[in-house]
Amino acid sequence: MESEAYQAVLDDLKRRRIPAQVKDVVRAMLDKQAQDIVVLKIKEVSDVTDFMIIAHGNSTRQNLAVSDEVKRRLRQQHRRKVANTEGEAAAEWILLDYFDFIVHVFTAENRRRFALEKLWMDAKQYRFSPC
Repeated sequence: MESEAYQAVLDDLKRRRIPAQVKDVVRAMLDKQAQDIVVLKIKEVSDVTDFMIIAHGNSTRQNLAVSDEVKRRLRQQHRRKVANTEGEAAAEWILLDYFDFIVHVFTAENRRRFALEKLWMDAKQYRFSPC
């Protein structure tokens, strides 16, 4: 990611009214070059969680790197441990459950197939992508 585009995304992230931990998830994803990062604020439309963070990687290896960086950063900066993890073995769709927010890291194909953004289309969406 070019530094100007990266900085523009970070500046946009700072202005958003979303929790600091969710912002740190987005930063971790950006640092590992996750694609098309979307934060869904679903607490007004569902009891499942408050926020969902969705992104995809270019490979299962990248998905694991994104997932590992999210867990590392939240553990280090916020002393938060993931409550539940699903899908790391295949890394086609990794889910990290932190109760008040859920992180989804997909392959591009699975992201299109499951289309969570469409499923939660009534939720407020924040997009973070330099493209």
